[in-house]
Amino acid sequence: MRLVICDTVDYVAEWSAKYVMKRIKDFEPNKDKYFVIGLPTGGTPLGMYKKLIEFYQAGKISFKYVKTFNMDEYVDLSRDHHESYHYYMYNNFFKYIDIDPQNVHILDGNAKDLTKECENFERKIEEAGGIELFIGGIGPDGHIAFNEPGSSLASRTRVKTLAQDTLEANARFFGNDINKVPKQALTVGVGTVMDANEVMILITGSHKAFALYKAIEEGVNHMWTVSAFQQHPRTIIICDEDATLELRVKTVKYFKSLWDIHCKLIEDISQLKI
Repeated sequence: MRLVICDTVDYVAEWSAKYVMKRIKDFEPNKDKYFVIGLPTGGTPLGMYKKLIEFYQAGKISFKYVKTFNMDEYVDLSRDHHESYHYYMYNNFFKYIDIDPQNVHILDGNAKDLTKECENFERKIEEAGGIELFIGGIGPDGHIAFNEPGSSLASRTRVKTLAQDTLEANARFFGNDINKVPKQALTVGVGTVMDANEVMILITGSHKAFALYKAIEEGVNHMWTVSAFQQHPRTIIICDEDATLELRVKTVKYFKSLWDIHCKLIEDISQLKI
């Protein structure tokens, strides 16, 4: 596991976007070989998406031969609702880049058969050749996608009934009316993400410091689903200084001592003016 500690939230966005760009370019995708990427929603990845849009507009990257699979979507929320993840992705990323809409895959929370929708999503990932890079964010309780505490670490894409804590936390997005928050969501499983060739997790803010501590310094625990990625052969966590507040001093010093090595992961484009 790599832990890249950036000074600020803004540099987390910049570093992660550069890394995604380099991975796509190194892959050299074409019509016979698409780069398949898993994408998150939420506040944390917004900065990364903005940087990727800048790179695209500057002619530094193309998404023509990229296929995307999003982590989750609410059940019974219209696609054009401002809190749906369809709305989020199109209005924060997809409409600004050259991706073919046919290569975008987001779970349909309005499907007649939700179980079948989840099964088809797993099948589409397999047909695409698997996910090369799966990007995720986490909640303060260490959940990834809607894999809340107690979720199976072998779970697959499925219908998930949301916990009361999640409903309360998400009420702020629905006019502080908990009754408007969808009670269910479709979500990839921890096992779905673990199948990716590489996993990149973005963690920012002091309110997620304890979750980072659980992810890095303690053992694998289904009550902190992000901890599962300790067992993935290629996990990279990118965080800001505030997110390290619960880590041991020697842990922080160790990973900071690897900064020059981590910079080599993006070195061929690290000098680009943004």
